[in-house]
Amino acid sequence: MTLSASHPLMDGRTADSPLITAYRGGTPSRRPVWFMRQAGRSLPEYRKLRQGIAMLDSCLDPALASEITLQPVRRHDVDAGIFFSDIVIPLKLAGVDVDIVPGVGPVLGTPVRTAADVAALPVLTEEALEPIREAVRLTVAELGKTPLIGFAGAPFTLAAYMVEGKPSRDHLGPRTMMHADPEAWSALTRWAADASGMFLRAQLEAGASAGQLFDSWAGSLGLADYTAHVAPASARALDHVRDLGAPLVHFGTGTSELLGAMRDVGVDVVGVDYRLPLDEANRRLGGTTPLQGNIDPALLNAPWPVLEAHVREVLAAGAAAPGHVVNLGHGVPPETDPDVLTRVVELIHSVEP
Repeated sequence: MTLSASHPLMDGRTADSPLITAYRGGTPSRRPVWFMRQAGRSLPEYRKLRQGIAMLDSCLDPALASEITLQPVRRHDVDAGIFFSDIVIPLKLAGVDVDIVPGVGPVLGTPVRTAADVAALPVLTEEALEPIREAVRLTVAELGKTPLIGFAGAPFTLAAYMVEGKPSRDHLGPRTMMHADPEAWSALTRWAADASGMFLRAQLEAGASAGQLFDSWAGSLGLADYTAHVAPASARALDHVRDLGAPLVHFGTGTSELLGAMRDVGVDVVGVDYRLPLDEANRRLGGTTPLQGNIDPALLNAPWPVLEAHVREVLAAGAAAPGHVVNLGHGVPPETDPDVLTRVVELIHSVEP
């Protein structure tokens, strides 16, 4: 199986774009940059559009999700759109009782903590993913030569929410379960891998030109636990899309010690958070893997000379890698001035690749 002949990667729209070129280790026409959480709370036009609409409802309205995805591309001239959705959308579409509570995050009606709980989970169907495909089709039709990045939550992060039933600081529940009941843990992460993998595949088939797996909470794990209890499920999620040939990116926060293992689940690009300089990340990965990152989001509110010096440092450190897509070392903070982001993009584009 491969992508259809009319897919942006196949028909000439995005294959030679700066983003895809850098993801594949080539020299782009300009330095590519996009931001995690660029579609969202920092934009006044987003806040206006979302007024009175619940988060999951806005993700499942194809026209709304498409418009939100397009807003930062229009405003900032970034080199990719990142599909506006949420990592728990596959759970919602499967029929799991989950909601995003403002100021809290994902909350499940009933946590999943035993083998029986896992066995009772509903199965995500292809039909349920149709609103996702429709939103991607609408978005790609507007983006033209700018690639869309599809995304999904990595199985550990999804499973962590499912076990805790809500956001957690230390993820003790899932970390205990992987040792106390490894069979139930394995079954849960397989379920999460298949849901995330189907979610990502729906986006790629409908027109996304690359895919990113977000493991927001993997940084709570040591390398041995990650390798034994998490990496196999992440590889399983990506197995759903490998045959499509689109570049795949893996990103986690607090994962400096896990970079090699995260690459080895089978991705083309590794995202690096703000804690580790890109030249050191490149050294740890053996100098063979394109990198994405890693402007510190905290500096977006610093005086411009401080921010500019930092961005130039990131560009210099990223030059060590075989390819570099500029991003933040985590998401855009909600209070960020959008004009600062636009100015950062202009600065990055002004430096020769």
